[in-house]
Amino acid sequence: MKLDHLAIAVADLDAALAFYRDALGLELGGIEEVEREGVRVAFLPLDDGQSRIELVQPTRDDTGIVKWMTKHGPGMHHVCLAVVDIEATLARLAAHGCELIHPQPMTREDGTRYAFIHPRSAFGVLVELYEKPV
Repeated sequence: MKLDHLAIAVADLDAALAFYRDALGLELGGIEEVEREGVRVAFLPLDDGQSRIELVQPTRDDTGIVKWMTKHGPGMHHVCLAVVDIEATLARLAAHGCELIHPQPMTREDGTRYAFIHPRSAFGVLVELYEKPV
């Protein structure tokens, strides 16, 4: 298991990039619009070449991230761990009584499979699992 990314919820992606890219000096790896989830996402790879910071801005008011930001404000949203076998990981978590937001993995357009673990099962932290295509 590896750290894939740390996701930070932001109200204004351009303002956040002014800090993370311009002031802090991280390179912008790209920006994508994820219409299905109602977000605009900027990826900033870290020097280890494996992990990154993900800035997430809602683009619609009916998204989970808006609900989360209404309650918590902008800031650290979730930790994402890269796994080799997402089904086996989800099965192990379920066997240990963990509450899964996605009991079955979802699939992104690039083939990455993902699922979220509820913060109640992860000591207050929203955890995302990623299985990237081979």
